[in-house]
Amino acid sequence: MVAFQPPPRVLLVEGQDDRHVLGHVLDKAPTQVDPPFEIIEKEGVKQLLRAISGEAKAPGREVLGIVLDANNNPGSRWKSVSDRFKKADVVLPEAPAPGGVVVPGEPRVGVWLMPDNQSTGQLEDFVTKMIPADDPVWPLAREYIADIPQEHRQFKTAKTSRAELHAWLASREQPGLMGQAVGRGDLDIEGPLCRQFATWIMTLYGQH
Repeated sequence: MVAFQPPPRVLLVEGQDDRHVLGHVLDKAPTQVDPPFEIIEKEGVKQLLRAISGEAKAPGREVLGIVLDANNNPGSRWKSVSDRFKKADVVLPEAPAPGGVVVPGEPRVGVWLMPDNQSTGQLEDFVTKMIPADDPVWPLAREYIADIPQEHRQFKTAKTSRAELHAWLASREQPGLMGQAVGRGDLDIEGPLCRQFATWIMTLYGQH
C-alpha cells in the first residue's frame, strides 16, 4: 500500500467560491508557474485556520499559501493567522503588506487577506474590482440593493457588497457564479488589484 504524500505546493482557500474565482483568475492571468501548485478548499475560515499549523508541517511541503477574508476586522484576522503560524515556527510580519505577504523558509509561506490586505471585506469585494469601470449595469445593481427597505433585507450590512455583486451577476447573459463570470470574460482581470494578486502568486510560487 502506497502511503499518502501531501502535495508539496498548495494554496489553501476558505471554500468553493474562492477556489473557482481564483482558479479562473489564474487561468487567464500570466501566472503559469512550474512546478504548479494545488488549490485546496477548507470549507470555512475556522477549518482553514485550524489547518495552518499541520499544513505548514506536512512532510515534503515546499510552499504554503493562504487566502482568506479580512471581513470586518483585518487586524484581528491577521492576529489569528499569525498565531496559527507561530505554532509551526513561522513568524509573520506585524501587519500584512498591500501586495500580500511572502515569508521565505522551509516551507515558503504566503498570506493574502481579501480583498486587498488592508481593507475590511471579502472575496466579493475583490471581485467587484473586476467589474469594468464603464459597465452601465453596476450602478443600477447597487441602486437596486440600496432601495431595498431595511426591514426587508435578509443580509447583514457587512454583506452589502455581496448582495450588490450578485444583483449584477443576475444581469449577465448567462447568470451564474463569480468564477464563471471571470471565465466568460464578463469581469476584467487587468485591473491593479488583480495584477497585484498575480504578482503575489508569482513571487510565492514562481521561485524554486
